[in-house]
Amino acid sequence: MSSSRITRRTALLLGGALAGAGSALAPAARAELFIDVRRGSFQPSPIAIAEFGGEGELGAKVTGIIASNLARSGYFTVLDRSRFPENPSFDAAPNFGAWRGTGVQGLVTGRVARDASGRLRAEFRLWDVTSGQQLVGQQYGTDANSWRRVAHIISDAVYSKITGVGGFFDTRIAFVDESGPKERRRKRLAVMDQDGANVRYLTPGDNSVVSPRYSPATQDIAYMSQPPGQQPRVSIINLETGARHVVGDFSDMSSSPRFSPNGRRLLIALQEGGNSNIYALDLGSKATTRLTNSSAIDTSPSYSPDGSQIVFESDRGGKQQIYLMGADGSGQRRISFGDGAYSQPAWSPRGDLIAFTKQRPGGFAIGVMKPDGSGERILTEGYHNEGPTWAPNGQYLVIFRDPGGQSGGKLYMIDVTGRVNVAIPTPSYASDPSWSPLLGGGR
Repeated sequence: MSSSRITRRTALLLGGALAGAGSALAPAARAELFIDVRRGSFQPSPIAIAEFGGEGELGAKVTGIIASNLARSGYFTVLDRSRFPENPSFDAAPNFGAWRGTGVQGLVTGRVARDASGRLRAEFRLWDVTSGQQLVGQQYGTDANSWRRVAHIISDAVYSKITGVGGFFDTRIAFVDESGPKERRRKRLAVMDQDGANVRYLTPGDNSVVSPRYSPATQDIAYMSQPPGQQPRVSIINLETGARHVVGDFSDMSSSPRFSPNGRRLLIALQEGGNSNIYALDLGSKATTRLTNSSAIDTSPSYSPDGSQIVFESDRGGKQQIYLMGADGSGQRRISFGDGAYSQPAWSPRGDLIAFTKQRPGGFAIGVMKPDGSGERILTEGYHNEGPTWAPNGQYLVIFRDPGGQSGGKLYMIDVTGRVNVAIPTPSYASDPSWSPLLGGGR
């Protein structure tokens, strides 16, 4: 499960000899290819992805993944290849006048090949068609089996350069794979690439599992597991070794795990009679600190990105609402005051928003609010939506959605503007998503 090492070289530029030969490279000027996706009122940017050169079908496969990624992001419209005015060479500047006639603002060219040792070398350039500038050029070297990751890393580089927002394609999603009849579902812990490829099962399905949560800093996933006839307990699995262990030595049910930003502590909800409270566990010393002490159900804790605060769910006021407290449990205060019941808060990696599930008559909604409770916005609503988890760039979320009936739930990617709503393919029914940090290749 470890990530292959991917090396990167930057600043691929067409040399002076080519420019001197009339390559149509414009003099240095301010690049115009930029879309401000944080405003929510933008138009998707038209872009062309030229087929990468490369041996066999490798170039076409990498090209297809890049085009699919950018289209699924909702922020780009990818030009159909039948409208290309030329087949651009990676080693020459494009015919910008011809490309401007297609309406595209950006053009990506590239190539992939294996060297004599069998290692993969990939290169790409992003061109601003309007200004005639190369905006970014990079090379990557890795083992030949990592070509899909290279395609995701290139997608991140293009996405980030044009939007100014960090990438999210070179990531994975942990989830609960559900198979069988609805009343007797087999639930296995699984991980996959963010686009649904490369599904791997981490548990055999002998124990029911829910609520997986990626560590932001280590190769670990925490989750709740229930062996037959036993109390549900929080466990941790290491993705590199496959080793699993139960967290803590509690006689009652533990649930709702969430790592601290540095991965050294784990928040859990511990059942105590008819209520539950939130505890912090130091994963090194095994020390346990109680953070809430109420006669209610306190659960679903989530750290702020700097680790100084915790948002959580509690019914201490009569129904589920969202509360905030310091990382030591101090200053507990309610921040949700709208209609309905609020649950499953998740703090954005950017720190600017808290996502939540909201139940009100007629269905379940996914929304966001500022950490002080202001600025509440509903992003999607329907029969059953829940379990928001953030992409590492804080621009997208993955949620669980069940249309009702006997079918089962699926995973969907939405964004903070409310414009994006894309299904993520899974082998069967799926629930309880958790988005990983960036895998780190090329960063």
